[in-house]
Amino acid sequence: MVGRRRAIESPVPGTTRDHVVYKVEVDEIDYLLLDTGGIGGGSTDTDMEDDVARQSMVAIESSDIIVFTINNQEELTASDLTVIDILRKRKRSHVPVLLVATKCDDPDAFEKREPEYRALGIASDMIGISAAHNIGIEELGNAIVEKLKKLHFSKDTSFKPQDTSIPRIAIIGKPNVGKSSLVNALMSDPQREVSERLVSEVPGTTRDSSDTIIRFEDKEYIFIDTAGLRRKARVDEDLEYLSNVKSIQALQDSDVVILLLDATDVISRQDKRIASMAIEAGKGLIIVLNKSDKMEGAARKEKELETRAWLPFCSYAPLLFCSAITREGIVRMFPLIESVARNRLRRIATKELLRWYESAIVRAPSHALSKSKFITQAEDVPPTFVVFLKKPKSVNVSQLRYLENNLRSTFAFEGTPIRWVTKEG
Repeated sequence: MVGRRRAIESPVPGTTRDHVVYKVEVDEIDYLLLDTGGIGGGSTDTDMEDDVARQSMVAIESSDIIVFTINNQEELTASDLTVIDILRKRKRSHVPVLLVATKCDDPDAFEKREPEYRALGIASDMIGISAAHNIGIEELGNAIVEKLKKLHFSKDTSFKPQDTSIPRIAIIGKPNVGKSSLVNALMSDPQREVSERLVSEVPGTTRDSSDTIIRFEDKEYIFIDTAGLRRKARVDEDLEYLSNVKSIQALQDSDVVILLLDATDVISRQDKRIASMAIEAGKGLIIVLNKSDKMEGAARKEKELETRAWLPFCSYAPLLFCSAITREGIVRMFPLIESVARNRLRRIATKELLRWYESAIVRAPSHALSKSKFITQAEDVPPTFVVFLKKPKSVNVSQLRYLENNLRSTFAFEGTPIRWVTKEG
């Protein structure tokens, strides 16, 4: 329905845990499509089943339309009947239910069972679909729009947001560092009651990457909670592999990456790998040390020095201590996000850049760079600078590092990687 792979799919019951939300935009109206975890039992995910069901109950009580899905290739199960009973008791009286029979690769199979579905008395509208073969998807979308119009929803064409560039912040890290807890801490109390993220001590609780809009001082931010990234050697289950892929995709789709570390744990090779991924993707980077509420001043300073020593290639990234439990330090995250997102898009005027460059190469006369007379900033993001030389291959990495350090000391560029291109000319 959304035209892309948004939610993880697998034959394992209980794959979906947290809500996965996507905005569907059509000519007549826009709406949020919310995929929930299964309810009614039957899941192999017994550790999380009650929490997943509780989230789905909140969705039922808060939605404007309910799409109730039944597997058309199976007989009605006890779980189906449980969901029907829940819908009768818990949904709001004016909310319509669309009964959708899934896996209807053969349209005749749906027609044969339609009287059985109608006898349930839970929905007046019934549609047979096959998501794999795109059968009935358009009909379902049209039915949703028609139901919303009957409920007097409409598209507000007069609304023009002041700022369409809402920063997307991916929270990336190893399992159990507190990514979901941090998103919960960022939420307002009413928002947390409706869409709190699932949290547990079990590694791998979060599977899908999901977006949460957080408003702070009249500005909106999209935080993307992701599954914990493990080393490839430890990823041996299909679901965990898919979760890793979704986390990497979330990183690629973001503007700023928050590398979340456990302040009580040592920095690992995997932490370094995740930071490298963010830099290679050209994303803004903020290092956040969670679970620091019990650390004293001296211990924090020692931890900061240790972190900087283990991640020397991230020296430009701001570092923040916080606690998702006590909410200490999380408000200071927003000015950092603003600064990093702004620096990532920052441009230096060519005249000002040439003046800086001339001053920088004078201090390093032995460099091959000293023979260059022109530098410019490309259109690319993150900030990319092109130096024109007679012999580009004569410039080594240490010379470019000198140039970058000098540039940062003059123009800051906190939190964003910088790229260099040497060209002949």
